Amino acid sequence: MEVLEADLAQRAEAGLRRRLKVAQAAHSPWVSLDGRWLLNLASNNYLGLAGDPALIEAMTAATVSGGCGATASRLIVGNHAAYREVEDYLARFKGIGAALLFPSGYHANVGTISALAGRGDVVFSDKLAHASIIDGIVLSRADHKRFRHNDSEHLSHLLRKYRPEYRRALIVTESVFSMDGDVAPLVELVALKEKYNAWLMVDEAHGAGVFGSQGQGLVHALGLGTTVEVQMGTFSKAFGCVGGYIAGANALIDYLVNSSRSFIYSTGLPPGVVAAIGAAIRAVERAQARRKRLREHTDRFRRLLQAGGLNTGASTTQIIPAIGGEVGVTNRWAELLQEAGVAAVPIRPPTVPAGRARLRFSLTSEMAWNDLEWAAGRIIAMARAAGVIS
Repeated sequence: MEVLEADLAQRAEAGLRRRLKVAQAAHSPWVSLDGRWLLNLASNNYLGLAGDPALIEAMTAATVSGGCGATASRLIVGNHAAYREVEDYLARFKGIGAALLFPSGYHANVGTISALAGRGDVVFSDKLAHASIIDGIVLSRADHKRFRHNDSEHLSHLLRKYRPEYRRALIVTESVFSMDGDVAPLVELVALKEKYNAWLMVDEAHGAGVFGSQGQGLVHALGLGTTVEVQMGTFSKAFGCVGGYIAGANALIDYLVNSSRSFIYSTGLPPGVVAAIGAAIRAVERAQARRKRLREHTDRFRRLLQAGGLNTGASTTQIIPAIGGEVGVTNRWAELLQEAGVAAVPIRPPTVPAGRARLRFSLTSEMAWNDLEWAAGRIIAMARAAGVIS
């Protein structure tokens, strides 16, 4: 244990040691962290559905009738009746052949990538892709080529150079990047995967629910539909629930049922969770007003931060980074903000590159604009106090 204690001490000295805090009412605009009430700019509850009565009612009723657990993996006896109904509904919602639920988005990414690629294959991923994507590639044992963030020209160069050497090629990107709030050039990526005979996998964790006429995601909003072979998403963000999914052709879903280790060897989601997912999809379909309000809040809030001299990067979505730079300065900024009543978690290496530590603000549609305007003033003032801006 001494070597672990030494490692933790080094992390603490570098300002990189993380600690758990007790949260209460995290589904609300105001959250209690270790007993202090703060404006919650740190959650992914983009449409405010985590506390929605319809989801709670669906989860409660299904738990009473079906019990608290699935009791086994889905290939044994864990595939309770709600699964088929919700997966069929999800496929219709996405406008694609079929869908498959996973215990989490992490399970979906790791299990799908490692099932679709292996030795003799190659995976091309955006340099800022989520850790679950990277882990899936590592587990696949395929060769890995990273292209510069949102740089389709660099991807084209890598495909031209390396694609002929491999059996299968998979391109993986997020649609909305979780730490930068910018969006992938999906139209260009579709053109490249078709040119070089590759598959395209898009992680819609932060895009589904927010983009699309009924919240289907950025792929749908851009009219790309079935041209993206693998559409992944989660229910733990805009849908206010938990769980992950893959949507695609019937053959893809059948293949994953037979090949995805994180699906095969994981206990199924409880009946209550699956029922809540179904209710969440229906709520998202009807959430046009919430999506509109979220966009308006986000655009106004971002402009306030920029007017105060903060660097919000290339963000165009509900995720707004404010780049602090060095870890120590950013940590101090977060501490001052919490003292001032705003919950904003510092994002530090290795989650983001060295020298690019930031506070990540994620808004929800159900926040009052007066609260957000007040928070913007606090953020700017504490940035000055911490030395982020002069």
